[in-house]
Formats: sequence, structure tokens, C-alpha cells
Amino acid sequence: MKLAGSVKPITYLKNNTAELVRDVSENGRTVVVTQNGEAKVVVMDVATYDQWRESLALARILSLGEADITQGRTLSHDEVFRRARRAIERSLRDDD
Repeated sequence: MKLAGSVKPITYLKNNTAELVRDVSENGRTVVVTQNGEAKVVVMDVATYDQWRESLALARILSLGEADITQGRTLSHDEVFRRARRAIERSLRDDD
């Protein structure tokens, strides 16, 4: 993501809040707000935020999977399907 032109001082946010919110929500821009020359917060639209959260969750799941592989905590596909069939059969028996 390129932030050039998307860095605004906090005074800009204070004086142009409605305009900034409209721009962010309509254009999907992400804006970094600075205070005393230092980046403090990021403003983004809800759709971008939701997508970011989903991407972060997926990255965590992938990281856990890689750790499982590294530590040998894996099953063959035959074993996975065998367990799934057993679980389905138990579920069908429990429904009777």
C-alpha cells in the first residue's frame, strides 16, 4: 500500500473530519494521521477493515498449520477421512 498523499496531520482531521470520512469511505483510502510529526492512528473504511481482519485471521491459521507441520502434528488424508466417516456415522446414530 502506498501512503504518499495519505498522511495527514491531526489538525487536518480536526478541521476536515466530514470530508476525510467521505473520502475514505467512498474511495477506500487509508489515511495515516500524525501528531507532532509522528504517525499515531490509521483511518480506513469498514470494508477495508473487515478485509484486513479476515486476512489477519487467515494468516494466523496458516501460521498454526505450518507449526503443526514442523512439529509433526499431521494426519494422512486416509486417516482424516476415516475419522470423518466415523463422526458422521456417530452423528447419524445419535439422531435416531
